[in-house]
Formats: sequence, C-alpha cells, structure tokens
Amino acid sequence: MTEPIEYDVVVVGAGPVGENLADRVRAGGLSAAVVESELVGGECSYWACMPSKALLRPVIARADARRVPGLRQAVQGPLDAAAVLAHRDYYTSHWKDDGQVGWIESIGADLYRGHGRLAGPRRVTVTADDGTVTTLTARHAVAVCTGTRAALPDLPGLADAKPWTSREATSSDHVPGRLVVVGGGVVATEMATAWQALGSQVTVLVRGDGLLNRMEPFAGELVADALREAGADVRTGVSVKAVERQGSTVTVTLGDGSTLEADEILFATGRAPRTEDIGLDTVGHKPGSWLTVDDTLRVEDSDWLYAVGDANHRALLTHQGKYQARVAGAAITARAAGVPLLETDPWGAHAATADHAAVPQVVFTDPEAASAGLTLAEAESAGLRVRAVDYDMANVAGAGLYADGYTGRARMIVDLDREILLGVTFVGPGVGELIHSATIAIAGEVPISRLWHAVPAYPTVSEVWLRLLETYRG
Repeated sequence: MTEPIEYDVVVVGAGPVGENLADRVRAGGLSAAVVESELVGGECSYWACMPSKALLRPVIARADARRVPGLRQAVQGPLDAAAVLAHRDYYTSHWKDDGQVGWIESIGADLYRGHGRLAGPRRVTVTADDGTVTTLTARHAVAVCTGTRAALPDLPGLADAKPWTSREATSSDHVPGRLVVVGGGVVATEMATAWQALGSQVTVLVRGDGLLNRMEPFAGELVADALREAGADVRTGVSVKAVERQGSTVTVTLGDGSTLEADEILFATGRAPRTEDIGLDTVGHKPGSWLTVDDTLRVEDSDWLYAVGDANHRALLTHQGKYQARVAGAAITARAAGVPLLETDPWGAHAATADHAAVPQVVFTDPEAASAGLTLAEAESAGLRVRAVDYDMANVAGAGLYADGYTGRARMIVDLDREILLGVTFVGPGVGELIHSATIAIAGEVPISRLWHAVPAYPTVSEVWLRLLETYRG
C-alpha cells in the first residue's frame, strides 16, 4: 500500500452525480479525486436513461406518425429492430467510457479506477483490479455517489432463471419472442413499451391495482390502456410465486397457481442502494443502508461525509441527483472557504429544496406521462387545503393538430391558501416537453394571478395551461 494521497474532496462513484459534484468543487477551486469501479458515466449512460430512451424514441416517433393524416400509411410496417439496437449501442458508446474519462480529465479531477471503500473518517481506499490498493484522504469532504442497483425479490428458482434487470433490458442484443415484465413502475412500463414495439409478446404482471402508482391514477390508467392496445397483456392484482428456467424457456408460477411461459423475464420491482460494500461500518453506518442527509446533502451527524444522488433515497432520478450535486458542490466549497452561514433556507443556494417541492419526471411511454411537484394524494396527506383542476387535452386545438384522436389529460394542484401551484401532471403524446414550464411555475411559486398573464402561443399543446386556468377560475 502506497502513502495516502490527499485531496480537498474525494468522490466515490463517477456516474452523472459524481461527475457533476467533481465539476462543481473544481470550479470552486478545490482539488478532487473521483473513484469508479465500473464505467465512468455510470448507470444512466450505459444501462438506464440513455439506452432506454434510444430504444423508445423510434417507438414514440412511429406512434406519433401513425396519428398524422397523410403519413400514417407510410409507417405501418414493423420497426427495424437491428437498426434500433445499433442506434442504442451508439448512444452507449458501445459500453466504452473513453469520452467521459476525457471529460473528467478536462475539469482537472483525478480518476482512480477500482473499488472505493471508506476506511474511517475522511479516508478512502481504492482496490484496483490487479489488487493494488491506493489510499486517498479528504481535507474537506468525501461524497458517496454510488447510486442504486436493481432489487430482486427472494423467490424460489429466481437466481437460476437468470432474470433480466434494468441492465439486461436496456442492453440486450436480441428481441425475445416472449417477455414477462414484473412490476408496474417506470422501468416496467418503459421497457414493456419498447420491447412490445420491437416485436416481443409482452406480459406485464403488477402486484397492485395499476401502473405508475406514484403518479396521478389516470397516468397509469392511460398507459395501461395503450399497452393493451399495442398488444401487451397487462395483468393487475397478481403476484409471482416462483420462477424456473429450463433451457431457453422460463416458467412463471403465479400466486393463484397458474403458470405462463416466456423466453425472458424482467424484474422491475424496485432499487436498493449500492452501499453494501463501501466501508460504511468504518464510520458508524450500516452497510447496505440508505444514507439520510440534510438539505446540503451532508450525512446526519457528520461534518465531512456527503451522500448525493440515489444513495440518499430523496429522489431517484438522474436529473435530480445532478441538481443535488450542484447544491452539494456549492455547500462543500462554501464550507471549505470558511463561510460562516450557508444559505439553507428554502430555495437557498445551499438547500436542495426541489427534492421536496418540485421534482419533475417524464415516463417515456406512449402516451408519455409527465409530472412535477405533488400529486393530489400527496398534497392532501400533507394536510394542505388544495383543489385539483382537470382538463381533457383532446379539447386543446394544438393537441388535435399534433395527432388525430389525441388522448390525454392534465391536472394541476392548487394551494388554495397561497394561490400557487403545488403539482402538475400531463399525460398524452409529446407532453414531456411541457413539464419544464410546470417545474418553473412550482419552483418559482408563481401566483395564479401572474400565470394568467403567461400567454401560450396558439395553436400549441401548451394552450392546455390557459384551459386549466380558465377551469380553475370558472
């Protein structure tokens, strides 16, 4: 073991969160080391956001084209699956990270490849593939940016069945003839959408009573309707009892004793923190646990340990983790400079307020489902006096021009005491590009009276904003 190498900040994990955190502290004049055990760029670049959206983009584009008169007849054939998979491979850089390594170098941070583990306060050991151990120490902060992994249930036969997780679902080099998807969340619905369109016969098994249960109920209902229309079999209120693989066939036993067969089975049943082997026990935390942080992303009861991104369980989304990285980077830099009082009030420079109040998300299914802020159920559970305002997006002129037979729905949640928006949900073709306006309105706490003066261009789908406000005013 070599002598310890000292930096101002040591970042464990070089996914988008770790990259952004390193960039922010470097911009603040601090030295930084970044540790990565797999590919620089992390889950999002190679097994999540980028490959999944590369798979889904042709699916959504074809669906949109089929809703346009004069074009629909030209796009009735099947997708070219080989071309779609090749396009996906391009967007993952063929699972090579040279470009992202170059970016780390360009900001002046040092990259250490290997397994990073805490070894006491402000100390990280990095074990390389050849067994070489390097010790890093941090003057100011160590940031855990290790993300999450797929959480698989404890089911008889599952390990031997070689199930897909999100990684296999986004990186498969073939289209399975029959695919069972277990789960009803974002990964389940997006991958069911993609593989059904690419030629698989998809069966979705959901334990609960619907899809996308963290969004407004109508979001899951509209997505389920569309999956069924596309040919998928969506079953709710069912559980998986056992899984067995014999050769190329997977047999799934359901809770009622019935069975079904498939070529592959995807379990999209949640995420677990990748903290089980990073030395948490050496600093008083339980291995494998989520790390609880304050709004500066500093771990409770610590003045040097930060957990940024999925590992803190605040908002398991790449863009939200990058936002946290910007906030944490600013906080670490300020503390290193001896700033006596940080801006930690809501919406302050050192407070990740959006994690609580204005988290945006887009589910890239057909139709798309997009939301920002609170749902009606969340607002009511918080004891707020609110009103839900709904509008049928098919009645917006721009929606009709966008697609024949446009099907969609919008909802905004109004805080009746403050006359501001707490949440907005859109479901329908193309609504993903609408959600940032909602995010701005929520984060900016823009009064309803002022939103009335934000005039949407005609004839765009954005005119739904005017219709929502008119419905609220009556």
